[in-house]
Amino acid sequence: MIKNEQRPLNFEKCPESDDELKKRLEIEKLINKNIDKNISFDVLVKLSLAPYGLVNDDFRRILWPQLAGVDINHLGQAPTLDKFQCHPEYNQVVLDVNRSLKRFPPGIPYEQRIALQDQLTVLILRVIQKYPNLRYYQGYHDVAVTFLLVVGEEIAFAIMEQLSTTHFSECMQETMEATQRRLMFIWPIIKFENPELYQFLQNSTVGTLFSLPWYLTWFGHSLTSYRTVVRLYDYFLASPIYTSIFVTAAILLYRSDEILKEDCDMASVHCLLSIPEDLPFEDLLKTSSSLLNKYSLTLIEKDVEELICQERKRKTDEALIVKRRQPATSNRIPIITKWLPNILTAKPVILTTAISIVVGVCAYYYNNQYLAAGIS
Repeated sequence: MIKNEQRPLNFEKCPESDDELKKRLEIEKLINKNIDKNISFDVLVKLSLAPYGLVNDDFRRILWPQLAGVDINHLGQAPTLDKFQCHPEYNQVVLDVNRSLKRFPPGIPYEQRIALQDQLTVLILRVIQKYPNLRYYQGYHDVAVTFLLVVGEEIAFAIMEQLSTTHFSECMQETMEATQRRLMFIWPIIKFENPELYQFLQNSTVGTLFSLPWYLTWFGHSLTSYRTVVRLYDYFLASPIYTSIFVTAAILLYRSDEILKEDCDMASVHCLLSIPEDLPFEDLLKTSSSLLNKYSLTLIEKDVEELICQERKRKTDEALIVKRRQPATSNRIPIITKWLPNILTAKPVILTTAISIVVGVCAYYYNNQYLAAGIS
C-alpha cells in the first residue's frame, strides 16, 4: 500500500520570526487566562488555521486534545504489550513500527526508543481491538507516532480513537474501495480551477495512487520536516474530515506549470508528483481553505459520479471493440470442442456397430463387382 522506503524526519528547529513570536505570546496569554488552560473552541480553530498554527509542541500538548474533543481527565491506563500478542494484526503492526525508526528524534537513547516503539504498538492495537469493525492499514502508524511524540501515550490513544471513528474511518474499512473513491474528489477541484491541468493529468493516466500516502497519513509519511508535519496536523484537526483532499488539490494547482512541462505519461508524471522539500505550505493551506469554502462536497460528489459513469462506459466500449475484432471462427470453437467429446464418448457400442455395418456393406459390394468381372 505504502512504500517502505521512508526518509528520516528532520527535527531541526528554525529561528522564531517576529510574527511567530507574536503568535506564541498570544496563545500563551490565552492559555494562562484560564485555570484549566482551555480555550474557546472557535478561537482555537482560528489559531490552528492561521499561519504558524499552534506554534510549538508545548502548546500542542495542551490544545490538540481540545481540538480532537478529548477529555484528558478521563483517560484509561494503557495495558502492557503482552496483552496483544495473540491479536491477528500484532505481527503486522510490530513490523511497521520497527520500520518507523526514522520518525523518532535522532540521538534518543536506545532504551527510550524501544519504550516508544512498544507504546506505539500498544496504542495502535488498543484502537483496533476496541473497534473490531476497523481494520489496521499501513500508514496508520505514521499518524499515531506523531501524536505519541507530541502528547504522550494516553492522550495519543484517546485522540487516535476519536480520529479512527471519524477522519480515518473510511481508510479502516475491509477494502480500500471507499478510500479510492474519495481520492477521486481531487479531480473535480482541479477541473474547476485549471481545466488544462485536469486534462493533462487525465491523459497521462496517472490516477490517484500518488496521493494515497498523503491522504492515509495526513502527509506524515511523505514529508521530511517534523515542523511541517505537526503544522499540518494543527490544520487538519481544526478542519472538516476530508480537508487533506483540498490540500492535495492545492499542491497540484501550485505545481501546474511544472507538471505541464513533463512528458504526458503515467511513469513520468507519477515520479514528478513526489512532494518537494521546499513547498510553501502556509500559502498552500490558505489555498486549501479557499477551495473548501468555494466548492461544496455535494457539488464535487456529483462530478465524481459523472466521472465514474464515464469510466464505466469507456471500459464497456473498449470491451465491445475487442470482442468485435475477434475472428468469426473463434465463436465456433467452443461448440466444436463441446460436440466432439460427445461423439467420441457417447454410446460407443452403437458407433462401433454402425462402422462395422458400413464396412460389411462395402465388402459385400466390392466382392460382387469382382465376381462379375470374373476375378476370384
